[in-house]
Amino acid sequence: MFTGIVEGSGEVREVTVTEEGRRLRIAGETVAADLQRGQSVSVSGVCLTVEDHEPGWFEVFLASETVEKTYLGAVEAGDPVNLERAMPADGRFDGHVVQGHVDGTATVGAVRQVGEDWEYEFDLPADLGKYVVDKGSVAVDGISLTVADRDEESFSVAIIPETRAVTNLSEKEPGDPVHLEVDVIAKYAERLLADSGLGD
Repeated sequence: MFTGIVEGSGEVREVTVTEEGRRLRIAGETVAADLQRGQSVSVSGVCLTVEDHEPGWFEVFLASETVEKTYLGAVEAGDPVNLERAMPADGRFDGHVVQGHVDGTATVGAVRQVGEDWEYEFDLPADLGKYVVDKGSVAVDGISLTVADRDEESFSVAIIPETRAVTNLSEKEPGDPVHLEVDVIAKYAERLLADSGLGD
């Protein structure tokens, strides 16, 4: 489990394509300094398993399903990614529950500077709209964010300078893809209501 508090922005250094999928070598000083083989790492919101590592870098493998359902199947050497290690059992819980199970991809619609802060607007896939509510939580590329506003086709978030500085949002422009993970509590609530008959 993750919290959506990104530890830093890493960089894809090498991409190896095989018949089974893709292998990424990712540079990230802070995260790579404290890893073990088999650990989980959130890479731009996608939970992946560390296969190999050395000081300064680690490698993960993308199975075919991950390649198909995320934009990591299209990343190239030099691309920035957000990195977060799994939350330790005794860790501080600062964001919200993020599983690293991407629900879908969206597109950056607009980027606007508002004083010292920034406003990012993203399109809202129709099948995820019911889980995204004003002032609710959503993970965008693994970043725990609060929905500032939403309509039927899009939602926006406010980004403080610190978040923009330590994540790949500083590199995102209109038209770029992002991963979305909606609040899992909303999905559990929907399921419980459906099973009880109250959601009909």
